[in-house]
Amino acid sequence: MRERVDDRAGEDTPGAGEQPGTAEETGTDERSGTAEETGTDRRRPRRRLRRVLLGALALLATGVLMVVGLGWWAVDHYTGKVDRISGVFPTSVPPSALPEPSKGGQTFLLVGVDSRSRLPTTGRDAKAPEWTYGAQRSDTMMLVHLPADHSAAYVVSLPRDSWVDIPGHGRAKLNAAFSWGGPPLLIDTVQRLTRIHIDHLAVIDWDGFKKLTDSVGGVDLTVDGTRRHMNGEQALRYVRERKHLPRGDFDRTHRQQYFLRTVLAKVMRPGTFTNPMRAGKVLNDLTAAVSVDDRLSDGALRGLLWDNKALRAGDMVFLNAPVKGTAMISGQSVVLLAPDADRALWKSVRDDTVGDYLSRHHVDRLGATTP
Repeated sequence: MRERVDDRAGEDTPGAGEQPGTAEETGTDERSGTAEETGTDRRRPRRRLRRVLLGALALLATGVLMVVGLGWWAVDHYTGKVDRISGVFPTSVPPSALPEPSKGGQTFLLVGVDSRSRLPTTGRDAKAPEWTYGAQRSDTMMLVHLPADHSAAYVVSLPRDSWVDIPGHGRAKLNAAFSWGGPPLLIDTVQRLTRIHIDHLAVIDWDGFKKLTDSVGGVDLTVDGTRRHMNGEQALRYVRERKHLPRGDFDRTHRQQYFLRTVLAKVMRPGTFTNPMRAGKVLNDLTAAVSVDDRLSDGALRGLLWDNKALRAGDMVFLNAPVKGTAMISGQSVVLLAPDADRALWKSVRDDTVGDYLSRHHVDRLGATTP
């Protein structure tokens, strides 16, 4: 009896200084004993890490979707607030006077209105008509070409005093076309002059850009070698100055280009949109200052913004149309365009090769500063 008890005790409980039996000796499975517990302990941190990573990815994806959704809402919301002008394109134009569509990209005619009315004439705040015979002058006319590869924006200023043929009126200054016949006559005149198909029209009143300038906190402009900070009112006086500039209207167009480049650069700066309330005010003032033709739908405008989303102010190239000088005609000081040089430039716009043209030709191009 005693020997049996001792044997069982020796099997169940190892004595001092003895090692437990092996799995084979004890009849246990090493996969289900201590080894299994150790493997579970090792897998637990991995599972926790996996759960943390999945949670973080889910939060990141949700954040991205929220940002994208908010961004798309903003684009959808503000493109819908841009004012549309109907009936801007000419009708009853002889087929021989209609230019062929360009080979690539899109071309806008940008018109800056210097209104004699104290009321806004463009945008959502308009209280005066967009055009009344003799009441508004288009003091700024720019062809804006956006190439098909979305690599740049080429802005060509047409001097307001250019002596041109205006359909139905004979030869006169270019800005008279808008005064006499509004957007349709101006578009018809520019298309006949350049043989460039105008895809869309955009009209701004400089008073609207005065508000936009204030909403971005003013702009810094280097004038005659001196850096100046200007609010909206000061910037408006700056772009309207002409009489005391060395080259008159040529320098004035460069001032307008310089101001546009500077204020748009500030609008497009990432810091503008870090404060939602400030961003909303800037976008509201920007869309309120601009009117476009009613052929440019909200969807087309959103597509245009998406296609050119990578453009920055440094990608915008500003230049004046080539001219051969000035003259006095019928008691008026006028600008004489340079037909041969102009034809080459207009052809590059039609062919969507403006970049190549600029690499081979010397042009009156906007530099880093202006008078």
